[in-house]
Amino acid sequence: MIKKNDIILIGVVLLLGLAFIIFINLTKEEGSKVVITVEGEVYDTLYLKENTTYTLELKDGTYNTFEIKDGYVDMSDASCPDKICVNHKSIHYNNETIVCLPNKVVLEVMGSENSGVDAIAN
Repeated sequence: MIKKNDIILIGVVLLLGLAFIIFINLTKEEGSKVVITVEGEVYDTLYLKENTTYTLELKDGTYNTFEIKDGYVDMSDASCPDKICVNHKSIHYNNETIVCLPNKVVLEVMGSENSGVDAIAN
């Protein structure tokens, strides 16, 4: 049987969870570039304001194709068997990623170099 204190505890936990979700959504910042990492090493950096389609061909014959359009980046094709990265939603907020684990490719949205920190803080 559920007691009064259990209901209060459940309500408080739900309110804290809702407040956290709202806080995260209100503090998101749109990124300005996508950093392409292959096997843990930075391969290239592209800007989200420049619409383009990019195919990354790796030494072993595998590939990843992604598209930057209207400030969003989306993995449109990949040679990996599971295609989880292709089915991922488009990203455009800071620190969002699309990862192709079989090909060891990571797309990460980042802000500009000077966003969030001023020269005095350095």
